[in-house]
Amino acid sequence: MKQISRFSHLGELNDDDYFRIALSVDCVIFGFEDNELKVLVIKCNIKEYKGKWSLLGDLVRPDEDIEAASYRILKERTGLDDVYLEQVKTFGKPNRHPAGRVITVAYFSLVNIKNHQLKLSDNELHWHPVNDITEMAFDHKEILQSCLDQLREKIEDHPLVFNLLPRKFSLRELQCLYEAILNTRLDRRNFRKKFFVMDWLTDLNELEEDVPHRPGKLYEFNKEKFDKAIRKIGDSRKAATKTENA
Repeated sequence: MKQISRFSHLGELNDDDYFRIALSVDCVIFGFEDNELKVLVIKCNIKEYKGKWSLLGDLVRPDEDIEAASYRILKERTGLDDVYLEQVKTFGKPNRHPAGRVITVAYFSLVNIKNHQLKLSDNELHWHPVNDITEMAFDHKEILQSCLDQLREKIEDHPLVFNLLPRKFSLRELQCLYEAILNTRLDRRNFRKKFFVMDWLTDLNELEEDVPHRPGKLYEFNKEKFDKAIRKIGDSRKAATKTENA
């Protein structure tokens, strides 16, 4: 006789019922191209969502670590194997998958499209403008929005966005990227002033080439300056804490 774990309004549940829950990983990979924020999507091949766009995902194998699964899925579906992934949120609505109860862990990353050429093209895998996506398979639109919201929160004080740009970039390109992520227009003067105050950039004393507008100065992200600024903030917070506790 099977052990009874608990009761519910549906009747008795035994231990086997709890172990029929599957675990999956979904990856939201953002890119930036033609002044648009894009996401890597693929056509869904499950009949209930046939033809709809979906994120890159798969079930986690019984003997597989969740983080390892995220990199495996990315490698199998895109050929990419050197992309940083950040865990965002877990989604677990009972009816989110037509095959049964599937809980998924969402990851997001930002990659430079020009530096990461897709090696596979199955199921129309491609970069799709985020603003053009109105409907997706499963709850992937909700997952996409959650990752986008987290990205928007983090770019205020974290240099994630530089992963989307070439090593050398202009302030015009940087502002276009921020505007694409935030989906809003930014004041040019205030934007530039903010970055000069943060002191994250190094002036390369070079100008853009082959551009249809007046060439702008080129910069690169300076990790040493950023790390120094973070340490300074941390020291200030520690000093303030000591003062409060004195």
